Amino acid sequence: MNSPLLVLASTSPYRCELLKRLQLPFTTAAPDVDETPLPDEAARDTSLRLSREKARAVATDYPDALIIGSDQVALLEGRQLGKPLTHDNAVAQLRAMRGKTTCFYTALTLLNSKTGRMQTEVAENFVTLRELSDTEIEAYLLKEQPYQCAGSAKSEGLGIALMSSMSGDDPNALIGLPLILLTEMLRRENVRIF
Repeated sequence: MNSPLLVLASTSPYRCELLKRLQLPFTTAAPDVDETPLPDEAARDTSLRLSREKARAVATDYPDALIIGSDQVALLEGRQLGKPLTHDNAVAQLRAMRGKTTCFYTALTLLNSKTGRMQTEVAENFVTLRELSDTEIEAYLLKEQPYQCAGSAKSEGLGIALMSSMSGDDPNALIGLPLILLTEMLRRENVRIF
C-alpha cells in the first residue's frame, strides 16, 4: 500500500528541518492564513485554531494527502507573544521574559484531505530565562536575529544560553513541530516511520 502524499502547510525552515528528521518524503505549501489572535482568545486556543486553518488552507490543492498544520503561541503572564519581526520588538520581548517562565503552546493538526479526518493536539513547553542584562539581550539578538520566532529566542541555537530551565511535552515542539505527537498521528493514519 502506498503512503499518501505528506504536505507540510508551512514555509518555516525550522518546521521543514524538523520534519526531515522522520525521513519521510514530503512537500511544503504556503498557507495563506492571518495569524492575528481573535479578541479575548486564549493562547492555547489561538495555536489550535491557526494549526487547523493552516492545514485547511492548502487542502484544496492537495485533495488526497496528509496535511500537517502547526502553530506556536507563547504566553507570558497572560499576554500572548507572537513573532517579534523587528529588533526592537525582540528586545522588548526578551526584557519582559527575563527571569520569568513563558509557556509555549505548539498546536499540531494532521488533516487527511481525502477522508476529512482531522487530528489536533497541543504540546506545552515551559521556558525560564535567566536574569539577562540589556547588553546580553542586545548581543544575542545581533548574533542570531530570531525575529521569526515566538519569544525571540532559538532553543536549538545560541538562544539556549539565555535559558535557565526548560521542561515540557516535546523539545521539538519548542522549535516549532511536535514530532512525538506527529508520529502518533501518522500511525493512526497507517503511516509507518520504520
